[in-house]
Amino acid sequence: MSSEQDFLGPEDQQQIVAAIKQAESKTSGEIKVHIEKYCPDGTPIERAKVVFEQLGMQNTALKNGVLFYLAYEDHKFAVIGDVGIYKKVPHDFWDSTKELLRHHFSHGEFKEGLCNGIREAGVQLKTYFPTHSDDINELPDDISFG
Repeated sequence: MSSEQDFLGPEDQQQIVAAIKQAESKTSGEIKVHIEKYCPDGTPIERAKVVFEQLGMQNTALKNGVLFYLAYEDHKFAVIGDVGIYKKVPHDFWDSTKELLRHHFSHGEFKEGLCNGIREAGVQLKTYFPTHSDDINELPDDISFG
């Protein structure tokens, strides 16, 4: 197990994956979490874009993937979505989710922040990307580590 995987124990990881499954049950959006110790280039948004591509998140049918990126030792995070999301949502769409994450992370509550942020994203995405009867899970719900 990598040190990133040690950052959150198995039970914490299971709760985060459960939050992803719960959020995705309300939306056709696809949610992923990527955790690493340090942000290699120092800019969480740019790093999140690289990880987004590496994980193949741009390959969803509706271009509605969302990535929660966390570099815990650097105290940096980002929430980004694919082009399909930005075509439909207001420019401040992620502000409440980021504030929720910032609050929890500043108190060292990483699991709680991720779980609550993911649930919030699911609720918000439901308006623009509701589930359909033929909806399939296009991306694995597991957490990726850097």
